Amino acid sequence: MESKNRVYRLVLTGGPCGGKTTGQARLCTFFENLGWKVYRVPETATVLLSGGIKFSDLCTEETYQFQMNLLKTMIQIENTYFELAKSCRRNCLIICDRGVMDASAYIDSEKWERMKNANGWNEIELRDNRYNQIIHMVSAAVGAEEFYSTEEHSCRSEGVEHARELDYRAASAWIGHPYFDVIDNSTDFETKVNRMIEGVCQKLGIDTGDRLLRTSRKLKFLVSGPLPSDDKFPSFQDFNVVHHYLQSSGQRAQTRLRKRGQNGHWSYIHTTRRPHVHGQSIEVKTQLTQRDYLNMLAQKDDAHFTIFKKRRCFLVNNQYFQLDIYQEPSHPRCRGLMLLETYTSLVGDELEKSLPQFLTIVKQTTGDPSYSMFNLSLKEDWNNTKKFCYSLHDTSKDEGQKLVATKKLVNGKA
Repeated sequence: MESKNRVYRLVLTGGPCGGKTTGQARLCTFFENLGWKVYRVPETATVLLSGGIKFSDLCTEETYQFQMNLLKTMIQIENTYFELAKSCRRNCLIICDRGVMDASAYIDSEKWERMKNANGWNEIELRDNRYNQIIHMVSAAVGAEEFYSTEEHSCRSEGVEHARELDYRAASAWIGHPYFDVIDNSTDFETKVNRMIEGVCQKLGIDTGDRLLRTSRKLKFLVSGPLPSDDKFPSFQDFNVVHHYLQSSGQRAQTRLRKRGQNGHWSYIHTTRRPHVHGQSIEVKTQLTQRDYLNMLAQKDDAHFTIFKKRRCFLVNNQYFQLDIYQEPSHPRCRGLMLLETYTSLVGDELEKSLPQFLTIVKQTTGDPSYSMFNLSLKEDWNNTKKFCYSLHDTSKDEGQKLVATKKLVNGKA
């Protein structure tokens, strides 16, 4: 009989001395205590380099061939764990000590393109479809310099400045993954590890209760145009995103399909969202094949417009941002709409300083039903529909009506 277990593929990456090894051990213990089977995929580069290989002894072409074979080895090792997990009777967490996109941080862009072309690889498959979530543990060299050390790692010799550079390159390699979390050094190390575990649990829809300190939350901001030129942004990745809402069996449940891609390559996600369950919104996300996605499109809800976006992903000060730029065709209320999202534990002045200064941020819209994608996609006028969802976070219907009354105009549109 086919197992109906849940398999979750996680990449734990980061800069030198970021807490990756400790975090992996703690994450393993936490999920084993929940009854999950946990597999830990070893870091391929460490395994191979511990065999006596030194880049200083290799010529340019030998270095390129070694890096390509390292990547092929990593893919095969990971696939072995992925296949094993499918036959497991329990829910299974696979923790990959770095992932395939980390390789792109250590070679120049020309060689990376050559490597992809030689093997028929593309970044949607290598980055987005291969793993469910990426967590980057920021190096202690960035914000916790007094704790940075190379003494307990036989393969580590980076100074602080070099460690900072490697940390940024490692994080940049994963820009664009739909579920990418950056865990910085804004808290003590114990809380940093708890934030990492909490980040995984949030994506899986696991209630951690009081076992972890809940500090990070999702924030949304309204951005006004015009958008700055591309050279004003740090390194970024752009995606085309298409959302379809599906017919739902329950009044409170929202289900949608998302297609997200670059250069003709796509990833597909099915999301079920319950806006008000024990005072919080619960989302369950499932990765789909193209075939399953096309089959589920038959359940599209005609009460909603299809939502088209350009999504720009980038890092600012070790914080990950997604800027959603709504595209035509759309309801007039969406024209010119731009919404910025991030996960952060910062508040007040620290939060304000962390936001991209090159964008014109009008206000925070977290929890405002006027900026819910579900409501934005409704075909009916908000004043004439019973489908408008007021229950975001702890917002009651009366509070929601007050909010709507003050949000009659969204960028000048009803």
